[in-house]
This record gives sequence, structure tokens and C-alpha cells, in this order.
Amino acid sequence: MSARGVATRVGLAVLAASPAVAMRLAGVHLPAVAGMAVFGVAVLSAVALLMWASEVARVDLPGSLALALLALVAVLPEYAIDIYFAFAAGSDPEFAAFALANMTGANRLLIGIAWPLLVFAAIWAVRRRGQRGDRTGVSLSGHRRTETIYLLVATIYALVIPVTGRLAWYDSIVLGVLFGLYLSRIGRTEHAEESLVGVSATLARQPATRRRLTVAALFGTAAVVILSSAEPFGKSLVEAGTALGIDEFLLVQWLAPVASEAPEVIVAIAFALRGRADDGLGALLAAKLNQWTLLIACLPIAFYLGGGEFAGLKLDARQTEELYLTAAQTLLGVAVLADLRISRVEAALLFLLFAVQFAIPTQAVRYGVAVVYAVLAAFLLARHRRELPALVRASWPTGRARPKS
Repeated sequence: MSARGVATRVGLAVLAASPAVAMRLAGVHLPAVAGMAVFGVAVLSAVALLMWASEVARVDLPGSLALALLALVAVLPEYAIDIYFAFAAGSDPEFAAFALANMTGANRLLIGIAWPLLVFAAIWAVRRRGQRGDRTGVSLSGHRRTETIYLLVATIYALVIPVTGRLAWYDSIVLGVLFGLYLSRIGRTEHAEESLVGVSATLARQPATRRRLTVAALFGTAAVVILSSAEPFGKSLVEAGTALGIDEFLLVQWLAPVASEAPEVIVAIAFALRGRADDGLGALLAAKLNQWTLLIACLPIAFYLGGGEFAGLKLDARQTEELYLTAAQTLLGVAVLADLRISRVEAALLFLLFAVQFAIPTQAVRYGVAVVYAVLAAFLLARHRRELPALVRASWPTGRARPKS
């Protein structure tokens, strides 16, 4: 693609996002439907910028690290919303429930909805659009074991949090260190040659300094757009839902995360439709690990800075149920990926179990589905037991770089 063509496409994406940023800076409040349109277009524009940036970044960074950077920028809306709830909970205890509800809802949406969507999008791309790939599922590269094993360790630790009855300061330390070890490990992954097309290919051929500055500018612009659009987009969705008489807790747990998770999910689906399902699921894995470690680690800190107790956020019975259910679902997700493949049957199972606990949000159903998640996870881990040594080795954060697959 010519330089003019690249400038035109990038310029159109920035132009489409500009009204949302301008309105946010001016403090303009739009009606619910108009807000969904204006800020929704901005989120989609940010997705385009993120895709170009993440693809070009892989020229200079290991692929996993570039995807982790993409995931970190893409989940900024979730950080903005959840940290706001935790900060507000420091002075108003009612918001503590919203912080945990938003976090657990966002995490369960990723595995229960986004993973199955990506699998079926990838299968459709292979069968209908002639893309190369797995016709009955999504197969992953060997280096995806790194995200998988760190997700497993974080999940085991998350099971301990409800036992203490609070999300405490020491949880921030443990989960923050775990995320740091993960970044250290993927930063040592060997580079792989990239086959780029269109905007990404043109930008990748630029001199190193110009290319890196361009990537930084694209990531920075996407971050500004996402941070400007996430809250008003989420509020527009909530206002529309409130007008329909939907329960406030359910709005915070499900409707707001739909808005905040949109960037990384759209990016991942776009990767799958372009025959890069491994990168798509890799982005979702990085986003899930990011939220399951660093985001949770930020909540006690935000709570304390907002005027709350240094000891952390107390958990009530409902929050305890939500944490156990989310941890159990994550455990099943890890077990599914232990053999580096997620089939359409496994994807359908993840979706159906999510649909049951979503459609019937009672205590008995939540605990019942959590038990089903745990039993299925134990079965799959036993079935894939020969894969476990390689999974454990992938966690080592130091030493020489290992091959990507």
C-alpha cells in the first residue's frame, strides 16, 4: 500500500474517533442511543489502530509481548470502570459490590462468550472463506503455554481469596508479582517472521526509529480514544438498560463489561476472520490473564486511595459466590487449552455453561455450575496429563529464550 493510502486509512480512523474525544473533553452528555453510536464508532476506530500497531510492533518485539501490549491497551476500558468503582467504594460501601461484579462479569464474558465466538468465527473463515487452519476448532502455537500456565497459577491463588473474606493488600502484591513474572517470561520468547499486508506491511518497512515512533503513536492514540469513550459508552448502555427496567447489579456485571471488553474481542475476532485464530485467542488469553492478575491487584489499592481500609475490600456472600464461579470457569478454560487446542465441542460447552448461570442467576445454580466447571476441569487435566510437564516448563521466567513453538 502506498504511503498516501496508509495516511488516508489511519486519518479516517482518527477522524471517526475525534467527535467522541471532543465531546468527552467538553463534558457533553448525549442521549443513550446517540451516545452508543458516537462512542461505539470511536471504540471501533481504536480497534483498527490497535490491530495495525500490534502487527507492526511484532517486527521489533516477540509476538507474545506485542499481543500482551495490545491486550493491556484494549482492556483499558475495563480498568477505567472497575478502578472507578473500587475508588468510589472507599467512601461509599455500595460501590464495593459493583467493583467485584464488574470484574467477575468481564472475566466470565471472555471465556464464556469471546472464546466460543472466536472459535466459530475461525471455523467459518476456514470453511467459507478458504482460510488455512483447523476446520473443527482452533489450534495454538506452543508458546501459548506461557499464558496458560500463569493463568492456572493465578486461578489457584484466586481460590484462596474468598477464604480470607476480603480482597486484601497482599493479594495486590502476589498478583502484581505474578503478572511481572509473566511479562519477563514472554519478553524472552524468540522472534518469528511476520507476513504482513496492507497498512501494517507499509509501516513495517519504514526505518526502525520512524516505525517505532509510529507504533507508539498508534498505541497512544488508541489508548486516549478508549479511555475517552469507554465510560460514556458504558453509561449509554446502562442508561438504555435502565430504561428497560434491568436490575442495576446485573447492568454493572454484564452490560458495562460488554462495552469495556468490546475492543479486545473485536480485535480477536478480526484476527480469526483473517486466518490468524492463534493470534486472536492469544490476545484474549493475554487480556484474561491481565484482568485476572493486574486488574485485581489494582482494586485494593484504588479502594485505599479512595478512603477505604488498608486491609482491603470485604467480600459478602454474593461476591464470594461470584469469585468461586469465575475461578472455576477459568480452571476449565485452562484445562481445555492444556493440549493447545480448543474444539467446537469444547467451545459450545463453555458457552452453554455460561448461558445457564447467566439465564438462572440463583445461588444454587451458581454453585452448581461451579462444581460442574471443576469436575470437567479435573477430567480434562487428567486426560491431558502428558501435556502438563511442558505446561509447567513454560512458566520459567528467566534464562535463554525458547522457541515459539
